[in-house]
Amino acid sequence: MAAAGAGGPVANVYPFRDARAAPDPVLEAGPGAHGPLPVPLVLDNGSFQARAGWACPGPDPGPEPRLQFRAVCARGRGGARGGAGPQVGNALGSLEPLRWMLRSPFDRNVPVNLELQELLLDYSFQHLGVSSQGCVDHPIVLTEAVCNPLYSRQMMSELLFECYGIPKVAYGIDSLFSFYHNKPKNLISSGLIISSGYQCTHILPILEGRLDAKNCKRINLGGSQAAGYLQRLLQLKYPGHLAAITLSRMEEILHEHSYVADDYVGELQKWRCPDYYENNVHKMQLPFSSKLLGSTLGSEEKQERRQQQLRRLQELNARRREEKLQLDQERLDRLLYVQELLEDGQMDQFHKALVELNMDSPEELQSYIQKLSSAVEQAKQKILQAEVTLEVDVVDSKPETPDLEQLEPSLEDVESINDFEPLFSEETPEVEKPVTTVQPVFNLAAYHQLFVGTERIRAPEIIFQPSLIGEEQAGVAETLQYILDRYSKDVQDLLVQNVFLTGGNMMYPGMKGRIEKELLEMRPFQSAFKVQLASNPVLDAWYGARDWALDHLDDDEVWITRKEYEEKGGEYLKEHCASNIYVPIRLPKQASRFSDAQAPTRGSGASGGSAGEQA
Repeated sequence: MAAAGAGGPVANVYPFRDARAAPDPVLEAGPGAHGPLPVPLVLDNGSFQARAGWACPGPDPGPEPRLQFRAVCARGRGGARGGAGPQVGNALGSLEPLRWMLRSPFDRNVPVNLELQELLLDYSFQHLGVSSQGCVDHPIVLTEAVCNPLYSRQMMSELLFECYGIPKVAYGIDSLFSFYHNKPKNLISSGLIISSGYQCTHILPILEGRLDAKNCKRINLGGSQAAGYLQRLLQLKYPGHLAAITLSRMEEILHEHSYVADDYVGELQKWRCPDYYENNVHKMQLPFSSKLLGSTLGSEEKQERRQQQLRRLQELNARRREEKLQLDQERLDRLLYVQELLEDGQMDQFHKALVELNMDSPEELQSYIQKLSSAVEQAKQKILQAEVTLEVDVVDSKPETPDLEQLEPSLEDVESINDFEPLFSEETPEVEKPVTTVQPVFNLAAYHQLFVGTERIRAPEIIFQPSLIGEEQAGVAETLQYILDRYSKDVQDLLVQNVFLTGGNMMYPGMKGRIEKELLEMRPFQSAFKVQLASNPVLDAWYGARDWALDHLDDDEVWITRKEYEEKGGEYLKEHCASNIYVPIRLPKQASRFSDAQAPTRGSGASGGSAGEQA
């Protein structure tokens, strides 16, 4: 992301990159993935982007993850692109032409559509070069949402064990994996994690290395809502460019041109100054064409274009007629062949052919033959007539000289023209004017520029002030204060010594300073605190999951095996330092039918007491 007020191109004009994703190649697993023991596969299953790679043991695991793609799918139409099937991630290229077709397996940050999730997993395993036949013979480390619903984990376990036949799986929270990656080895630490992603923002207290799930809080705002808010702001500001203000371009503005203000109201006051506005506004250049359509075309060129279009239409119609004629001729030959079977006395084959043609009698067959024969003859006549007409048009393309005698007006015509003479101008219009290029009266490039001023700070501000977009939620600072107030002062001092920021929505310039300012306002006078930003807020979750997999490769206490899945169900979870808290399903005990049947036989006093107890 670009820093606030950073110097850019001349006059702060920035063109949109409109980056198009390149299709991912099908990679080979590599020598590290074929060791004596199965190498774990690490999948960071994010709602914005999925990341997949191998957790190869050794001093240098390599520049992982090997696969990163958008977590969206689009099902192709049956007849388009040769009947192409569903496309996933980077295979889609640019998302905007397919925006209405895109589907995601996530509801907020929880996977709920396992059919689309299976497409994402198929894409990951195929492009990572998983070579085992009929199954995925590798342990899998998979990220999941904070306080993930048991039903979602149950469906995911069922998909992994039943569909892919994996040997074992471990679930963990992406922000805890990022926390695990950035802390020193073998150090049990406490802290507060502020994780903001594409759909949600979480604040997670960590006590002695374990998640305190009872005091976790979620704000249903993230990068997706910021991009939508920025799109609405710019579409209201530039109603003439509604189609050009796309979500992909808004995400580009958020990633590269937005920042978080330390003092939001004070920063808005600065933007009221013309000099500050001129120095800090970012002018986003939309693509445009400098050639005005129709301005440099003469009458001869227009006539020639019309003739070319007419010729193309005639050729297209002729091609369609030929295709239809060919189909009708093939069907007619088939019907004539069936008629020959009848004439030759081969009744069994004739009746079979009639059934295949969905006909009931020879009379119906004869009627179809007559109709098709006449249709074929008419089509041949039309094709011949069209060819003759086309030849005449090509030969006689010059305009004929009109008969002068027919153009001489009669006396009645002259009198009628004289009646309307005052309605026409006295000047005689020229037949042809010299062709000149029309110069626009305004700067066309400037007209296609989006001036992004206060919008640079208004869109990221929604996680601190959700009321900006009409959400009745508490912001990050209020939620942080609420969580700290639930602990004693000693625990509060312990937590604020390690405030850890992670997630793609925490990468705005100024985010760390804003969190420090909010903590300074809410903490007691002269109390100490420390805010740390992840070394790579986007990829540290995957790196932490890889480190965790290598550290616990032989630890059976953290992996869910297939046997345990079959015994304890898909919602079963083994807890570890980066996992959720496992809360098993407890079904309420139902009263026995015998006790209910015996209740009416008791005395009236006992009956009244029993009713009171039941109530």
